[in-house]
Amino acid sequence: MCSPAMPSRQHGFTLIEMLVVIAILGVVIGVVVSHGPLRSTGLEARAAAGVLAQTFRTAHATAMAKATTVTVAIDPPMRVFSADNGPVNRFAPNVTVEVLPPALKGPGETRLIRFAPDGSSTGGGVSLGVGHRHLLVAVEWLTGQVRVTDAP
Repeated sequence: MCSPAMPSRQHGFTLIEMLVVIAILGVVIGVVVSHGPLRSTGLEARAAAGVLAQTFRTAHATAMAKATTVTVAIDPPMRVFSADNGPVNRFAPNVTVEVLPPALKGPGETRLIRFAPDGSSTGGGVSLGVGHRHLLVAVEWLTGQVRVTDAP
């Protein structure tokens, strides 16, 4: 309780306290902006492997459903891949791409993995890496099954 002789104290922040807080926020924002967006190399590799695996799975299902051969073309130097009449997908610039045997040789540096109407495929795999993280998207030749695993 305040007596009439004692003045009540005003609650709130002083101008100096506000300026100090604004200066600290400015420094923190400057540090965050100068480092650019936060990225995870592991997530980038996993995302690239996921899109490629889904393209393989779609090609496999389409080949069996339409009773036709469907080919997925991967061009490592151009950093693109696509299935027959499908959209062209691009790998991120920092993802390393290596197509593994027994993938077929296409025109130029293009490698092909074909899916047959009976569910089989030519087999092969694609190794994708970002930094220390490497993933293998493998296609089984007998069943056309697609698996994504950590590469050694």
